[in-house]
Amino acid sequence: MGKVKEEVTKEQLFADFRRVVADAEALVKATVSHGGEEMDEVRAAAEESLKVAKARLADDGVALLDKTKDTAKATDEYIHDNPWQAIGIAAGVGLLIGLLSSRR
Repeated sequence: MGKVKEEVTKEQLFADFRRVVADAEALVKATVSHGGEEMDEVRAAAEESLKVAKARLADDGVALLDKTKDTAKATDEYIHDNPWQAIGIAAGVGLLIGLLSSRR
């Protein structure tokens, strides 16, 4: 159960990071009309940082997607190899959820 919570957190982190990158890109574009050598240096550094961040985000997103696919494939194989155990586990989880929800 803790694993699912961690993956949701990673997905939220990726979404938040994408928003930050998009906002930073908009900020860099908005400062184009402001001149000055110092502003040009800051803008160039920000653009480079954004390029690196986007590349990392893409790599991590692909790795997360691959890991999710591998987990789904392993689950599917387990269920096909052990159908009665899978039914038993599903029934147990259903019973547990039923007991917990009836307490309210």
